[in-house]
Amino acid sequence: MAEIDLKHSTQDRLVSGRSPWSHASQAPNSQRLTESLKVDALVVGSGITGALMGQHLAARGLRVAIVDRETPGLGSTVASTAMLQWETDRTLSELEQLYGFERAVGIYRRSAASVAGLAKLIAELNIPCQLRPRQSLFLAGNQEGARDLANEAALRRRAGLPSVYLEHCDLFTQYELDRDAGIRSRGAAEADPLLLTTGLLRSAAEKGAILLNVSVKTLNCEGGRVFAGTEDGHEIEAKTAVLATGYTLPAIEMPKLHRASSSWAIATVPQEPASLWRDQCLIWEDSHPYLYVRTTADGRIIAGGEDDPTTDPSARDEKLPQKAGIIREKLKRLWPKADTRIAYAWCGTFGETSDGLPLIGPVPSMPDVYAAYGYGGNGITFSYLATQVIGAMIGGHYREWFDDFALDRDAPRFADPADWQPGRPAPFN
Repeated sequence: MAEIDLKHSTQDRLVSGRSPWSHASQAPNSQRLTESLKVDALVVGSGITGALMGQHLAARGLRVAIVDRETPGLGSTVASTAMLQWETDRTLSELEQLYGFERAVGIYRRSAASVAGLAKLIAELNIPCQLRPRQSLFLAGNQEGARDLANEAALRRRAGLPSVYLEHCDLFTQYELDRDAGIRSRGAAEADPLLLTTGLLRSAAEKGAILLNVSVKTLNCEGGRVFAGTEDGHEIEAKTAVLATGYTLPAIEMPKLHRASSSWAIATVPQEPASLWRDQCLIWEDSHPYLYVRTTADGRIIAGGEDDPTTDPSARDEKLPQKAGIIREKLKRLWPKADTRIAYAWCGTFGETSDGLPLIGPVPSMPDVYAAYGYGGNGITFSYLATQVIGAMIGGHYREWFDDFALDRDAPRFADPADWQPGRPAPFN
């Protein structure tokens, strides 16, 4: 019998400060578990990943229970910057060096398809989450970076990806951005992650999913079934279970290519429309430490970055005023027209992988338990991808490319954490 201990996984102090996302739209009421229960699928976690997973499985006709001991969406999700991009934390050039051209291009194309698929799902379900299509701008941090971006753009053209290389004059005349070079890409989007989560949970509930406010302590696999032991002594029996606990890690053996870090972000006061940049593109800068920028539906600018290996909540929180000040100054240099008065500032601990890809698929030694961990800078994109992969696996279908995201995939050459080089933004997404 295989077992996972969830007693010591906790959401406590995962996020601090306050983000600008709307709390007006409440998730469906969660029930208390008053007796033992049998379902087809158990989803542990009701943040954005659990909501996507639960909605998808319920839509496939499964009897689903979504369990969480916390308020849905108020863990990692409420700290997300919700920049829905298809570029991964590793550039296509870096992934090609790690895994070869065909595999790297396949990963990028599936990521792009995931953004499009998520946008289509939101439209079909009519979820009012302030979803807005966006282009993205990847900016060079210096002249050497400009050469790297030219090579990256050429590789993307070869792969048929919707990206265009912009020289300094293009950026300055079209966007008033004083950077050496950039890559503009179509197919990104932005949203309010909390509204998206609550909308997905409502859809799941309408399709028969049961939302439970309960603390799961253990998961046991025996005889082709999963048994979840709860804090109040009841048991949930399921054919399969999905771990969607975000950055609250259960006691499973995490792969060597995973590590935890912290990130910081700010949101400004609302801006005058004329003070915002053209098309309100999603912007991220290839600098170390990096900077990323987006806008909100009410005209605020969100900026963040400054990741470092801090994982202790107290130490992370102590850095918030200093990190917020640094991010504010970087925003001012990038976009001098901005009113950089800070209305919100927050920070949190998140997970990332050395190849910039998620951890999706069966938990080793527990084939009836799946992990859905969309770590990195485009976590929501990867969470949608997880629904497609795990949904197919539960349905008895397998594709060779699923292995690209497996928990036990081979670590890349620089997988030793001491050898990691910073990728592009890996914030709360």
